[in-house]
Amino acid sequence: MYKQFRQISLKSLLAFLFLVLPFSMVMASGGNTTVDLTSTTYGIIAVIIFIIAYSLVIGEEFLHMRKSKPVLVAAGIIWVLVGMAYNSIGEPHAAGIAVKHNIEEYAELLLFLLAAMTYINALEERNVFDALRAWLVSRGYSLKMVFWITGLLAFVISPIADNLTTALLMAAVAMAVGAGNTKFIVLACINIVVAANAGGAFSPFGDITTLMVWQKGIVQFDQFLVLFIPSLVNWLIPAAIMSFSVPKGNPEPIESEVIVKHGGYIMIGLFLLTILMAVSFHNFLHLPPVLGMMTGLGVLKLFAYYLKIKEAGTPDAESIENADMKDTILQIEGQPRKDYDIFHILARAEWDTLMFFYGVILCVGGLGTLGYLAMISEMMYIGEGVMGTGITGANIIVGVLSAIVDNIPVMFAVLTMNPDMSLGQWLLVTLTAGVGGSMLSIGSAAGVALMGQARGTYTFFAHMKWSWAIALGYAASIWVHMLINADLMDTAINSAKTMH
Repeated sequence: MYKQFRQISLKSLLAFLFLVLPFSMVMASGGNTTVDLTSTTYGIIAVIIFIIAYSLVIGEEFLHMRKSKPVLVAAGIIWVLVGMAYNSIGEPHAAGIAVKHNIEEYAELLLFLLAAMTYINALEERNVFDALRAWLVSRGYSLKMVFWITGLLAFVISPIADNLTTALLMAAVAMAVGAGNTKFIVLACINIVVAANAGGAFSPFGDITTLMVWQKGIVQFDQFLVLFIPSLVNWLIPAAIMSFSVPKGNPEPIESEVIVKHGGYIMIGLFLLTILMAVSFHNFLHLPPVLGMMTGLGVLKLFAYYLKIKEAGTPDAESIENADMKDTILQIEGQPRKDYDIFHILARAEWDTLMFFYGVILCVGGLGTLGYLAMISEMMYIGEGVMGTGITGANIIVGVLSAIVDNIPVMFAVLTMNPDMSLGQWLLVTLTAGVGGSMLSIGSAAGVALMGQARGTYTFFAHMKWSWAIALGYAASIWVHMLINADLMDTAINSAKTMH
C-alpha cells in the first residue's frame, strides 16, 4: 500500500531555500581550509551553480526530473572550479586532497545506507510490515487509541528502522482505520511525523543526521541514549495537545490477514544482529560501523541463497544467468513462481536519494573548500554567535533551519565546519536537526512522504495549523535536554571526534 511512496524519500520541497541559502552554504565549508577564495570569480560562480542546481531540485515536482541529476552535475562543475581556484594560487594538489576526503565521507554513508535499505526492502518483500499493519487494523481500537498506538509505535520503531519507513507504515494503519474521517487522518499523520522524527533523534539508525554524527565519531552509540527523554517530550507534548481534537468513535475492525513469508522472522533477527555488529565494530574494535553493516549484508545474502533453494526447489538456481536482472520464472507444483534473488531487492534501494547525497556532500564540500566556513562559522559559533545567542542559540537555529531546508545538507555543513563544542552541545544540535523538521510538513522525509500518501488530506497547511503545538514540544525538548544533561553541556568530547 505504501511501497510506491518510498521513492519520494527526502523529497526536497524547499520553497524557502532562497531565504536561507547563503546562510546554509557558508556553513558548509571545510573546517581545515585556511584560504579564503569566496570573493574570487571561481567562488562566486560556484555559488551560482549551486543555486541553479538547488532550484532544479526544488522544482522536481513540476519538472519531473529526479533531484539527484542537477546536484551530480553541479558537484562536478564546482570541484572543477575549486581545482582551478587552487591552481591559480599555486596549490595544485590541495583540491584533490580535499575532494578525496569528501568522497570517503560519502562512501561510508553510501554503503551503510545500502545495507540498511536492502534489509528494509527484504523485510518488506517477506510481508513483515504488511503483517504488522494488518494485525493493527483488525483489532477494532477506538480512533483515539489508534492515534496513540500509531504514534507510540512510530516512536519505538524509527530508532531501529528509519523515520520514513516507519511513518509510511503507521500512516497506512491510520488511513485504513479512519477511512473517510479527514480530521482524524490529518491529526494521526501529524502525530506520526512528529513521533517518527523524535524517535529517530536518539538513535544512530533513526535518521541520516544522527547516522552522520555517529559515523563521524563525535558522539558514541550509548551517548545518543541521553536524548531519549528530550525526544519523548518532543513527541508527547504536541500529541497530548492534539489528542483533545481527535474525533470520538470506534470503527468496525477491518478483517485483514497477511502471512509473513518463510524467513521473514529470521530476517528480523539478522537485521538486529547486523546492527549489533555495527555497534560492536565501532565501540570495541574502533572500526567504521559500515564494516559491520556490510558484514551483515553478506549474512543476509547467504540466507537469501537458502531461500532461493528452498523456494525454487532446485540447487542450481544460483547458476541461472540473469545478466539483465530479469526474474527467472520457475514451475513449482504447476504454479509459476519468481526465483528469489537478493540482488533484485538490493537494486530496489533508493538510488535517486543515494546519488542525491553524493551531489549534496560534494557540492557542500566544494563550497567549503573555497572558504565559506570562516565567515559564518565565526558569526555563529565564535563569541556571542548569531544575534548574541552564543553556541546554544546557533544550535537551536540549526533546528529551525532544518524545518525549511532539508536537514541533510544542514547537518553535513555543521559536521564539516566542526565547531569546538562540548558533548552536550553536539547532542543538542543532533536533537534540533532531527526534530526541528517536524514543525513543517516539508521539513522531513516523513512529512513529505505522508503528503504523498494522504494526498489532499494531509497537506502543508493542515500540518501548519498545529505547528505552534509542535514548536512547544521543540522548545520543551531543548529545555529538558539542557536540564537533565546539564553536566554534559561543559563536557569536552573525547578524542573520537577527530578519528576521521
